[in-house]
Amino acid sequence: MCLSCILTLSILCERSPLMFVCAAAQLILLFSFFSFFFLFLQGIYKYLERNFSDFKQRGFVVGYDTRGQVTSNCSSKKLAKLTAAVLLAKDVLVYFFSTYVPTPFVPYAVQQLGAVAGVMITASHNRKEDNGYKVYWENGAQITSPHDKEIIKCIEECVEPWNGSWNENLVDTSPLRQDPLKKICDSYMEDLTKICYHRELNMQSSLKFVHTSFHGVGHDYVQLAFKAFGFQPPIPVPEQKDPDPDFSTVKCPNPEEGESVLELSLRLAEKEDAKVVVATDPDADRLAVAEQQENGCWKVFTGNELAALFGWWMFSRWKENCSPDADVRNVYMLATTVSSKILRAIALKEGFHFEETLPGFKWIGSRVKNLLDNGKEVLFAFEESIGFMCGTSVLDKDGVSAAVVTAEMATYLQGQSLTLAQKLLDIYETYGYHISKTSYFLCYDPPTIKRIFERLRNFDGPQSYPKSCGVYNILHVRDVTTGYDSSQLNKKSVLPVSKSSQMITFTFQNGCVATLRTSGTEPKIKYYAEMCALPGHSDRSVLEEELQKLIEALIENFLEPAKNGLTWRSA
Repeated sequence: MCLSCILTLSILCERSPLMFVCAAAQLILLFSFFSFFFLFLQGIYKYLERNFSDFKQRGFVVGYDTRGQVTSNCSSKKLAKLTAAVLLAKDVLVYFFSTYVPTPFVPYAVQQLGAVAGVMITASHNRKEDNGYKVYWENGAQITSPHDKEIIKCIEECVEPWNGSWNENLVDTSPLRQDPLKKICDSYMEDLTKICYHRELNMQSSLKFVHTSFHGVGHDYVQLAFKAFGFQPPIPVPEQKDPDPDFSTVKCPNPEEGESVLELSLRLAEKEDAKVVVATDPDADRLAVAEQQENGCWKVFTGNELAALFGWWMFSRWKENCSPDADVRNVYMLATTVSSKILRAIALKEGFHFEETLPGFKWIGSRVKNLLDNGKEVLFAFEESIGFMCGTSVLDKDGVSAAVVTAEMATYLQGQSLTLAQKLLDIYETYGYHISKTSYFLCYDPPTIKRIFERLRNFDGPQSYPKSCGVYNILHVRDVTTGYDSSQLNKKSVLPVSKSSQMITFTFQNGCVATLRTSGTEPKIKYYAEMCALPGHSDRSVLEEELQKLIEALIENFLEPAKNGLTWRSA
């Protein structure tokens, strides 16, 4: 069980193949789910009580999205009320949002209110049948080890639900329940203006934007964010503006899937002559962006491409607005290790620091807090799966702030007679092309997944990693599952060991970096491959062809999909 990313608490009576057997079976499954749910909450309570003597006075934040399952009557709001009830029954001050909020509001509230922790009940962009938990510590970042392991120990100490845990009405009657919505929303929007650099330009802009919230929570808050930056409100996609737990207009509520799920917003943009589309996922912590090109086609930017733009933007604004005695060596940007290395290239040329973390914003948030506590300045951080942190008001990915920063960046570039796509090419010309491709194979058999990775660890004999992949020579291998890194003198990985998941990274002689890893919440083996060229090597077609050939070799030699029964994502 992984509590530190989304703890996927599937609504069992919705997901189980037994749901059609009989009503009694559904009730049993539902009871099993809620039993686990309450034990989980009790474990959190016990752990926080041990760690904070003032836990009850400082309080706990509870937020939720708009998920809902009809047959079980089990919505995110209902789960949030039950969460609050467990804590209120123990005389804990609970900051319970009176309506749905973006996920970033919960970590923001934890810090602003001085709470000891918080939870957001959301399944983010997962399919409609799912629900889950994100847990935040007092620092405003998602929990990491050892907190997750210690919570599990606390769960195991008490395996019976407490009396009174089912009383969700406590949220409406307890004097210990406070609604932080207005205070947090007003404060968040005010803090957002700290990364607004061209308000006058924004107010005069003729550029139009379309926003889709994918039937989730984002509409109201993105509208407010645009207002805070001086923009006219973005044009909403009417069919997707309001919350809908059935996600009735999309097969998959994940904007990362690109043009296939952005169809309604792109058609609306064409009708309204809007050149840029911003799309927040259902809990509004991630952002997709599309821009219409001169030929009328739409370019949907990858997470890595958007990061190149954000990285350039945040650093150039810092350089333009910093004090005369500011030291660029005190400035940091971060990315997860499976994300593009473009920030590293910019940092090497501009003089600031770049750091990598393990995949997942829990690692980024914790590291950013550590840097801030040590007097460093963090401008931007990201993960390739369209998760972006502009500024440090929220120590997690935030689609609301990223959406309005995109609008300001596009508006500024329009004044320079440039589009986002044209600026992206300029960034690559300046700092070196970084061309990346990411995909995955489905595998529903855990022993097969383990066998694939163990083969790579014993490729030419016991504890021997491959030295080449087809015709491509390997310079270095890093395996964070075991803690091995051939590029280090002591052969030990600088990144923390993560034994609960599989992840091996190969650095090739031709400049490509490729990572194979498993998903924490889905039956997937993912691959991430990037060609990192030096400035001056600008023949993109050659670089793309080389990358594609290497990916084909990686799949054929390391994953062996036919032999292992793997299904490619598009099948």
